[in-house]
Amino acid sequence: MGKVTGFIEYQRSLPILREPKKRVANWDEFHAPLPGDALQTQGARCMNCGIPFCHVGQTDNGLTKGCPLHNLIPEWNDLVYHGRWFEAYKRLSLTNNFPEFTGRVCPAPCESSCVLGINEDPVMIKEIEVAIIDRAFEEGWLAPNPPKQRTGKRVAVVGSGPAGLACADELNKAGHGVTVFERADRIGGLLMYGIPNMKLDKGLVDRRVNLLAEEGVEFRAGVNVGIDLTAEDLKQNFDAVVLTTGAPQPRDLPVEGRTLGGVHYAMDFLTANTKSLLDSRFSDGKYIDVKDKKVIVIGGGDTGTDCIASSLRLGCQSVTQFEIMPQMPERIATHDNWLGSVRTFQVDYGQEEAITLFGSDPRRYNTLTRRFIGDEKGNLVGLETVEVEWTRENGKNALREVAGTEKLWEADVVFLAMGFVGAEKAKFLEDLGVEYTDHKTIAVNKAKQTSVPNVFAAGDCERGQSLVVWAIADGRDAAKGVNDYLKGN
Repeated sequence: MGKVTGFIEYQRSLPILREPKKRVANWDEFHAPLPGDALQTQGARCMNCGIPFCHVGQTDNGLTKGCPLHNLIPEWNDLVYHGRWFEAYKRLSLTNNFPEFTGRVCPAPCESSCVLGINEDPVMIKEIEVAIIDRAFEEGWLAPNPPKQRTGKRVAVVGSGPAGLACADELNKAGHGVTVFERADRIGGLLMYGIPNMKLDKGLVDRRVNLLAEEGVEFRAGVNVGIDLTAEDLKQNFDAVVLTTGAPQPRDLPVEGRTLGGVHYAMDFLTANTKSLLDSRFSDGKYIDVKDKKVIVIGGGDTGTDCIASSLRLGCQSVTQFEIMPQMPERIATHDNWLGSVRTFQVDYGQEEAITLFGSDPRRYNTLTRRFIGDEKGNLVGLETVEVEWTRENGKNALREVAGTEKLWEADVVFLAMGFVGAEKAKFLEDLGVEYTDHKTIAVNKAKQTSVPNVFAAGDCERGQSLVVWAIADGRDAAKGVNDYLKGN
């Protein structure tokens, strides 16, 4: 695939990112597309390897290796290299319902699994992927295409995140009547309110939702299943139910001072922030304002980075990020870390912006928060930390506090971004009769079927906190399971 000697002749280009000082002044997307000829050159680097691990799509020790959607990456890289963009779009759409989302927010495990990455920079994939779908929309290649026949079967999808939308899309294509229920006031779930606008413009989410609606998917926002609609209503009115409710239960930090004013869950901050931005450009005041405040983010990962970037755009005085884990090593292109290179030191967009504005990386590693400190009015004024060391005990990682490393930090606002602990324990789920795993997720079989024959689950609610690309893959798998069930297979 690509040019036979392309990986020797051409170097990997860096994606175009807007200058940090300029991009923090607004909430526009911070990345820009490469020119078409540059993308064709990058496609030429795809090296016709014997086994393209980029689309393997497996997990190993918590790491995703290759694309969970099994995208036909070498094929559409080759087509882009030859300038055959429409055919590249057709190849891409065979496996990925929403490349405009994954091409923007996915951490690209496909690139980490590129064979060229053994000893060179891997082939560019994300930027080519998003360029294909953006061109497809611009050229009008995505027109509403409702199914020619309907089966008469009705399916309810509870939750409108990437898993729910992918499942609804596939079931609708199969001719089933699909209704998607979302308790928020806008459709999109995590895509709408969990990811900031500068990372994923919400107009792109609306564009895709509108296309699905024109193809026959019914969307009902502002419906809280379990309150506005009971489990019995679902049973009586639908032939099958798909749960795509995510894993919204955040991991807490139950230390002294946790209830002080100013300590918030990260997702509460991001959700309110995006909603206020979309509703009124912040004029309604219904968000957590951090202007001129000292902000501390506890936890790494994408959510922590998003909190940093959002705080900068709101005009915080300073921002610091605590990570309990040690700093990851720099990536070294060898067989030892190939396929696992995602766990290496990286400077994401939020940290890059903080470095530009404040002159240093905001992250502090091996840092454990002991307690929050408040004033006489019950408001946060600071916190105490201690450094930790990681060791191996009985085959497991263990940490111990380092004596004499206690430190006090001033803070007006703290965001807890330490991940999520499982699916929501809603009463309507109990009424449906679904069972849970020991990891607090909904138990499913390989067809994504729960303990109740006509109830299925997909995405984070059954997998646990994961990537958008896994959610889409799970939604597609659940749609296949539902379709087989409705057909009596």
